[in-house]
Amino acid sequence: MSPSKPPRKRTPPAVAAAAPSAKPKPATPRPKVPVVAAPKPKTMVPASVAPVPTVEQWDLLVRDVRVVRPGKSGAALADIAVRGGKIVRVGRGLPAEHAKRVHDGQGMLAFPGLVDANVHLGVYATLEEDAASESRAMAQGGITTSLCYVRDGQPSLESSIPYATAVPALLSSVKGRFHTDYAFHLGPLDRRHLDELESVVGNLGITSFQGFASGAGSALPGAPAEPRQWREGKLDLAYLESVMRALRRVAERFPERRGDLSLGLHCEAAELVASYARALPKDHKATGLRSHASAHPAHAEAVAIAAALQLAHETECPAVNLLQLSTRRGLSAALALSRAYPQLDVRREVDIAHLCLDQDAPVGALAKVNPPLRTREDVEALWQALIDGQLHWVSSAHTCCRHELKLDPQRPMDVLSARSGFGCAEYLLPALVSEGRRRGMDWARIAEVTSWNPARRFGLHAKGDLAPGFDADIVLVDPDRNWTIHGVDSESTQGYTPFEGLSMTAKVITTFLRGQVVWDKGRIVGAPRGRFLARPYKG
Repeated sequence: MSPSKPPRKRTPPAVAAAAPSAKPKPATPRPKVPVVAAPKPKTMVPASVAPVPTVEQWDLLVRDVRVVRPGKSGAALADIAVRGGKIVRVGRGLPAEHAKRVHDGQGMLAFPGLVDANVHLGVYATLEEDAASESRAMAQGGITTSLCYVRDGQPSLESSIPYATAVPALLSSVKGRFHTDYAFHLGPLDRRHLDELESVVGNLGITSFQGFASGAGSALPGAPAEPRQWREGKLDLAYLESVMRALRRVAERFPERRGDLSLGLHCEAAELVASYARALPKDHKATGLRSHASAHPAHAEAVAIAAALQLAHETECPAVNLLQLSTRRGLSAALALSRAYPQLDVRREVDIAHLCLDQDAPVGALAKVNPPLRTREDVEALWQALIDGQLHWVSSAHTCCRHELKLDPQRPMDVLSARSGFGCAEYLLPALVSEGRRRGMDWARIAEVTSWNPARRFGLHAKGDLAPGFDADIVLVDPDRNWTIHGVDSESTQGYTPFEGLSMTAKVITTFLRGQVVWDKGRIVGAPRGRFLARPYKG
């Protein structure tokens, strides 16, 4: 038996196929395939809870008004939409179904709510009484924000009371009484008050102050009782300089608020006024209101302005407001000093009485005011300056003095024994529109001097225009309504008006404060809803 053969050794095919000396070929790489995540399954939402496109909703739509805006010529027909007290849209054909309330403007002019920069409350009555009654008159005249000057007297802001105590008490006393929004100017009475100015600005939200550029410490004849320091001769030019230096320090401490800080000044040289007043009994050429004007010569205004602006230059005072300018001579002095010191931030105010009344006003002693009513030539010079842009805003200088307090009961016709001051806030816009239009003043300029300019000056950044983002303070005016002023129709408790019998061609019909009607068709609407505006106020 032959031996068996060993089994044949098998070579793997890949090895057998290769030549013994050949190198193996590299394997061909596979192409990379991107990995795609599997789509997540869609969540099915029942039709009953499926999201629905939102529709813009408004609290109020004021339809078909001719919108007057500062710096914008003409008055375009538009609608104004309001939500949360703010204007959110202005345009044509806004859908009424988006609004909870619709007010038909009937093609009337819509002005921004007025910012009255110079109001005196609590002079002849308590501040609480005046806040309630006189803010009604303000709403009647289209005023939605008032800035009231308080120093002493009824509000009890005396030198013995620090601002840290007096101001909170002041705010508490008037809370819930104003029909307009409101802020305050303070009149520092002594050096302790000056030491508190940083705290007042930083903590209390009051950024504007007022005083007298008078040059002497004697009360002006016919003025309300002045603070004790005034009577003792302490509020002189040296003290005024101290106030200006204190404001400069505040501006250095709060550089971001410098644009909101200012010092307002009533400009009459008291020594000259006192001298001329003493001479009056010997001078029989002037009677009635003319005699009061004779005791306050025009150059006394010019002298006080020159002194004030010279001190502002020396102290680098942040900003000065020259209040209630009343004469051509005073206006010329203000313009000349502004040209001489162009770095000074100076604003010039006129009040509505000095634009509408002169020293021949038929109501006689009822029209006594400081500064006095002037000549018709002075009135026309002020109008021209206002139209030309040389005056920055128009105030009411409202100072309610009731009839029973105004006149001396023993000498009711004697102007010199009558008290100074009267209220006229309710006529501010009607008179300005009526008289301004007659002189060629356009609507936009009226909006500038009644709303925009004072709002910018006094840190009220959410006031003064009818545009999205601003407070919905809106005044509807019929520019073709002829009527005659009578004191009995006023909401003020004054009981008379020096504007008695004046013919108007425009009338405030409706006033909105932050989208709420406060005056409509001859009556106050609702309870007081005014708020204190701490500044800077941005809404």
